[in-house]
This record gives sequence, C-alpha cells and structure tokens, in this order.
Amino acid sequence: MGSTNAVAAAAIAFVGSHFVLSHPLRKRLVAAIGEVGFLGVYSLVAFLTLGWLIVAYRKAPLTESLWPVGNGLWAIVTVLMLIASILLMGSLIRNPALPTGGRPSAFPDAALGVYAVTRHPMMWSFALWGLCHIAVFPVTKNIIVATAIVLLALVGAALQDRKKEQLQPDLWPVWESKTSYLPFAAIAAGRARLGGFGLHALLGGLVVWLVATWAHIPFAGWAAGIWRWL
Repeated sequence: MGSTNAVAAAAIAFVGSHFVLSHPLRKRLVAAIGEVGFLGVYSLVAFLTLGWLIVAYRKAPLTESLWPVGNGLWAIVTVLMLIASILLMGSLIRNPALPTGGRPSAFPDAALGVYAVTRHPMMWSFALWGLCHIAVFPVTKNIIVATAIVLLALVGAALQDRKKEQLQPDLWPVWESKTSYLPFAAIAAGRARLGGFGLHALLGGLVVWLVATWAHIPFAGWAAGIWRWL
C-alpha cells in the first residue's frame, strides 16, 4: 500500500527536476552534451518522474473529501474546463512561447484570440485543469498532483518570460507590452481586445472538452462535464 507522502515526493521530483533542468542547469548541459543530448536527458527525466508520480498516485489511499461537491461547483468547473480547452487549442497556432528549434519566433502583429486573454494560454489551460480537479475531487492525493501541475504551469510561465527576455531582448518585451501574464489583464488595461478567436481554438476546444469530459466515464468510472446531466 502506498501513501500520500510518496505522491508528494514524486510530485516534488517531477516539478523540481523540470525547473532545475530548464533553467539553472540548461546552459551547462547544452554546452556539455549538445542541444539534442539535453533534450534526451530532459525527456528521460520527465518520463521517469512522471511515471513515478502515476504509480505513487495509483497506490496511495483514497482519503475523505475535504469539502462537499454539489452541482453548483460542477457547473462552474464545467465552464472553466471549456475555457481551458479553448486556451489549449488556441495556443497550438502562432504561439511565440513554443520551442522553434533555434529559429526566430513568429510573433503575431496583434494580440488576438487566446493571446489577448494571456500570452501563456497553454500554461493557464493546465493551471485551470489543476484548479478544477482540486475543486471537484478534493482528496489528498489528487490535491497534491493537481497543485504540482498548477505550480509547474504558472511558475514555469513566469520563468519563461524571464528567459525569453534574455534570449529575445528586442522581441519578447514588445510582445509582453501587448499581452499579459494574468488572464484578461491586457484587455482590462486596454492593451488588447477580446475577439479574433480562430476555429481551431473554438471548435477544437469544444471537441477536446466534450471528448475529455466523456472519457472520465470509462477511465475514471464517473461522469464529468455536461455528461453528468445527460
């Protein structure tokens, strides 16, 4: 029988190794083994620590829920997960934050669609996923894993800004001036306007939302999203 302490240890290893390899050790490792070698080491460590986290989660006991979860909370989470799905799918096109293999990043002329909401739509989609899963499944092991995902996403996004400012000093600060780290902050400040969402974001997000929430039925054994009421 596993324990929640094992889940916590695995979560710390997963998140901590990501930050250490992505930032303080990256330059040294790239200089020593090259970019391809670094990506291999990074991928291997991520795979091993994620595997440890999954195994520890499955073995850990299912504790009592820390608060009651009713239809009202489920309704809020269902809407937030749709937003998260739109952010995720929208982030796959013309995202300057994605790796480019050493090529210059392609920056949109204006912050539209998901980038008007935040310059880190993918990271915020992961963070919303974590927060929503904490809200509707408040057991200890799930809170640990979901919190790890939230920290990895939001701290990682902030650190990515710092790294991009150093790597692209003539481009990234300009992109920062048009966008915001916090969702809707640029819109509220008048630096961006809400709109311009592509079909890949809206339709793709809707499909991902429907499929992912339906998948809870066969894989988790309980309904999520709108499937709870259908």
